[in-house]
This record gives sequence, C-alpha cells and structure tokens, in this order.
Amino acid sequence: MNNEHAQQHDSTHHGADSAHVNAELHSAAHGGGHGDEKFTFNKLLDQLGDHHELNIFFGHYEILPVILLDESNTPHVYSNLHAMEEAGMYTMHHPGHGHHIVRTHAAHTEKEACPMPHAAPSWDLSITNFVAYEWIALILVTVLFSIARSRYKKAPLAAPRGIQNVLESVVLYVHDQIVRPNVGTQKRASRLMPFMLSLFFFILSLNLISLLPGAHAATGALPVTMALATCTLIVVNYIAFKDAGVKAWFSHLLGGAPVYIAPIMVPIELVGIITKPFALMIRLFANMTAGHIVLMSLVGLIFFFAQEMGVAVGWGVAPVSVLFSVFIYLLELLVAFLQAYIFTMLSAVFVGLALGDHAAHDDHHHAEAH
Repeated sequence: MNNEHAQQHDSTHHGADSAHVNAELHSAAHGGGHGDEKFTFNKLLDQLGDHHELNIFFGHYEILPVILLDESNTPHVYSNLHAMEEAGMYTMHHPGHGHHIVRTHAAHTEKEACPMPHAAPSWDLSITNFVAYEWIALILVTVLFSIARSRYKKAPLAAPRGIQNVLESVVLYVHDQIVRPNVGTQKRASRLMPFMLSLFFFILSLNLISLLPGAHAATGALPVTMALATCTLIVVNYIAFKDAGVKAWFSHLLGGAPVYIAPIMVPIELVGIITKPFALMIRLFANMTAGHIVLMSLVGLIFFFAQEMGVAVGWGVAPVSVLFSVFIYLLELLVAFLQAYIFTMLSAVFVGLALGDHAAHDDHHHAEAH
C-alpha cells in the first residue's frame, strides 16, 4: 500500500510539474504572464533587434520561412514560425530562452543517449525581418528605375517629369558631386557609377523604410553594414589593382618609405586598408541605431511614468515626449539621406586614395605609356 501510495504521489507530482511547464510555455507564447507585463526599457530596446516575423505598421506577421541546420548539418525548413512550432523539434517560446530558437525536450532521436533539450541550431539561415526589408528595398529601387527607364524609352527627348525627374537629379548629383571629383577620370567614374548608385539608393531605401511606423532599421544591424563595407573593400582594391597595377598597389603599401622599412610599413598600411571600410560599417550602424534608440526611449517615457507614478503623470509627460519625438523623427529623416551620402562619398574617396598618383589615368597601361 505504501509503495502504491508513493507511486500515485510521484505520478501526481510529475503531472503537476508537466502542467506547470506547459503553463509557462503557454504564457511565454502569449507575451508572458502578469509579471512580464511590466514595462521596462530593456524590453522596449529588445524590439530593435532582428526577428523571425515581419514587423511593420505595428503588425507582427509570421510569414517568413525558417531554415535551420541541426548539429549534423541536416536542414530543417518550415514555412513560418507557427509551422516550426507545430513540428515540435524547435521552439521560440521557451521561458528561459525568449526570442531564441532552441531544441525542445522531444527533439531527439533514439541515438541520442543524453539529448540537449535547449540547444540552439548550429546554423540559422532563416529569412528574417531585416532580410525581408532588404528585399523590399531592392524591389522598390528596381521598380522606380524601371518606371524611369520605360519613360526614357518611350520619349527619349522629352523633359523628365515626376519620379523620372527626381531619379535623374539624384543620379547626376552622385556622378558630378560624389564620384567624378574623387575617382580621377570620366571613364573610371562611368565604370563605378552602377556600384555607387546601388550603394546610395540601397542604403537610402533601407533608412527610409526604417522610419515607417513599427518598422526597424536594417542598416542598424552590423551584419548588413558589414556586408556593404566588405563590398566597398573589394571594389576599392579591385580598381586599384586594375587601374594602377599590382606593382603600384604593393608600392603603395610602403607609403613612400624605403624598402627596408617594409616590415613596419606594410602591416600598418594593411591595417589602414581594413580600417577604412570598418569605419564605414560602424558609422552607418551607430547613427541609425542611435536614432531609433532615442525615439523609442522618448516614447517609452510615457509608459514608464504612467506605470511608476500613475496614469495622470503619464498623460502629463506625453505632450513633451511627443514633441521631442517628432523633432528626433525629422532629424532621423535628415540622417537617412545624410548617411547614404556619406557612405557613398567615402567609398569614392577611398577609390581615389587607393589609386594615389594613378587616379588621373584610366589604367596602369596608360600610366606606363606616359
């Protein structure tokens, strides 16, 4: 009887624990329990990060595919987060691992003697919120330039109008004020214009998209700015190799110093080559992130004071918070254009610096002929 009673007690205790865990999972899946509803700035700033659902216009849409690789590099593809949860192998709603995809207790095979219940996937190749914004920016720029191109084809001699006029003005500005004065020759400027225009319009589109209600700043993510800076690093050194020549590029590493100083100068110059695009990466990331942090913090003050000091105080703070938020928002609109300009301008400047004295020539063969 005692053994039977003990087994019944253990079974009841185990059932209670299971019910408690299920309740926690259910609470986490729906935004947390009563204790989690308390406003904190950490929760507010956490919204700036990347997510596995599309966040825009204050809506959260689970429409992005989830692509995971487990410990054995086996791919697991799901149409969205909901489909991943239903499959039962991974979850994002574990109480101790909020906003992170981890393995569930049931996600193990018979070969695993001691499965890791909360292990993250080896690789997360999912289409995330920021990737979706990048696709939107690419589609937007493609559509706008397609419209301008079709109008030019229909009436080549007609005066540009509407979006065609806007795009033509920006393209001419980028060519005449950014690229041509810094890269040396018209031929080189024409070759670099597709890359420089892609940088300018892609960054500008992402910056403007981030100002939509409920949207995030993809250019406020280091992987995005690092990819853009890496493209600049490759293009700058490719132009230097092609137009100045390999010999001139290696001579440039000496910085004009004698050959016997090479063990000191070459590492310094190599660091300088990497530092320039690194500065581009950090500048764009820091400026776009800082603006959104200030905006969210100003709005968060309303809820913070309402929670800590009462609803009346929250309403009293609201007008001041909103006025400052509008000012910062307008400043962010200026920064959106300014950061696209600075990134493109410095990329062109770096091309000119990499070419050095060869910037006035179209290629190294022409330079050798003179």
